Amino acid sequence: MVEASPDAALRRAVIAVALLNLAYFGVEFTVGWRIGSVSLFADSVDFLEDAAVNLLIAVALGWSVAARARLGMALAAILLVPGLATVAAIWHQFSVQAVPEPVQLTVTGMGALAVNLTCGFILARFRHHSGSLTRAAFLSARNDAFANLAIIAAGAVSALAWHSAWPDLIVGIGIAALNADAAREVWQAARREREAAA
Repeated sequence: MVEASPDAALRRAVIAVALLNLAYFGVEFTVGWRIGSVSLFADSVDFLEDAAVNLLIAVALGWSVAARARLGMALAAILLVPGLATVAAIWHQFSVQAVPEPVQLTVTGMGALAVNLTCGFILARFRHHSGSLTRAAFLSARNDAFANLAIIAAGAVSALAWHSAWPDLIVGIGIAALNADAAREVWQAARREREAAA
């Protein structure tokens, strides 16, 4: 039996992760839209972005180091998109101050956490493979798991202690900050790859 090459194994892993992200994007976007949750909306956009990043990785695995470095820089910009979408949603929520339904917020956050932990587990053994590309995917899964814990906490706080739009807003702002930091790390890794290739 011929053992699969590292690139072939990574390609299968990122395709699986892309499909998981795409499926849960639909779930989280629908619930977030229905209950008016900034944090779920931001996280759902992030699921869609993660699906795109992982599909791009699957396509770019056979490329040269220089080409992968250029794509890594592009992915760093893509990582900022959910943050910008979050900023727009936060701005809207400041004006309406609607409190999202806490139980649906919490349960949806738990589902997102399960998906992201699964994706992080799949990607963990590849996080140092192919430089900035797989680093982008692993950082996205890791950051999303932290964001999901915060969403769960926001739902619990809204249900038990502070019936307000603020817990959801605070988490939405945190998700934007996590995405900005991930974009910075990927950009730096891609720049180092480009310098090494040169």
